[in-house]
Amino acid sequence: MIVLTRLNGQPFVLNADLIRTIEQTPDTTISLTTGERIVVSESLREVVDRAIDYARVIRQPAFASG
Repeated sequence: MIVLTRLNGQPFVLNADLIRTIEQTPDTTISLTTGERIVVSESLREVVDRAIDYARVIRQPAFASG
């Protein structure tokens, strides 16, 4: 999950696994696998970086206790 901001300033949480495409024309528009489109105030690069960070965190192996 990544935290983003709608153009009206409202923060929201997006499941990054649902991102299909991201465009910046000039506003950043995220197209989801559900067909929904969301416009956010973050730049394309910020959204990509957050999605990559999210993927790294969820794909880390769990620490083994012992």
